[in-house]
Amino acid sequence: MEAIVLAGGFGLRLQPVVKDVPKSMAMVNNRPFLEYLLDYLIQQGVDHTVLSVGYKRGIIQSHFKNRYRTMELDYAVEEEPLGTGGGIRLSFWRIRGERAVTMNGDSLFRIDLQAFERDHLAKKADVTLALRKLSDTGRYGRVSINRQRRITGFEEKKENAGQGLINAGVYFIEKAYLLKPHFRGRFSIEKDCFEQFSGTDRMFGYPAEGYFLDIGIPEDYQKAQHEFKGFEDR
Repeated sequence: MEAIVLAGGFGLRLQPVVKDVPKSMAMVNNRPFLEYLLDYLIQQGVDHTVLSVGYKRGIIQSHFKNRYRTMELDYAVEEEPLGTGGGIRLSFWRIRGERAVTMNGDSLFRIDLQAFERDHLAKKADVTLALRKLSDTGRYGRVSINRQRRITGFEEKKENAGQGLINAGVYFIEKAYLLKPHFRGRFSIEKDCFEQFSGTDRMFGYPAEGYFLDIGIPEDYQKAQHEFKGFEDR
């Protein structure tokens, strides 16, 4: 199994507590957040990961170099911002197989990736989104699926949105799909791919349970300092 991690985010909302490093390198118990994410991927059987980097990429490259524990690392370097979609597409040129599990470098959703991949293959999907049920989807927006779990719609973020399924930022994506010519340049994977083509292309949801935390705001970054102690691997 191969992975792509979007690791070059600015982390504007974290600036009051995390300065001068990419968001994925924010320190949690004296370790970069990205180490916890890579530990999880190793546990799930991933042995090759491409890190999509841009902002202050030298910090990531000098820390990890070309290997982390048993995992081989490659880098897809954005010389100018390409958006989430462009960053993933650029990374796919370094993926050797037919697909990759793709995730944001500032959130952790600890699900069974082997089971997730089996479901993706069984559906013959172009893209499968891991979905997480939350009691309040307001911060993330909401994803709708039908009985076959095909994606049927996306709702924008809004206050007091109530219970529903969110896009948890973990996807299985077919390489051949995202390397199509109409996905070029700078684009958003969420807006310009998922939302635009979910009605015509084979996009499915995969509702899953598991620990979920997005460190994008200071409150949840502080929560990670306590909760991640259970994930210490060394």
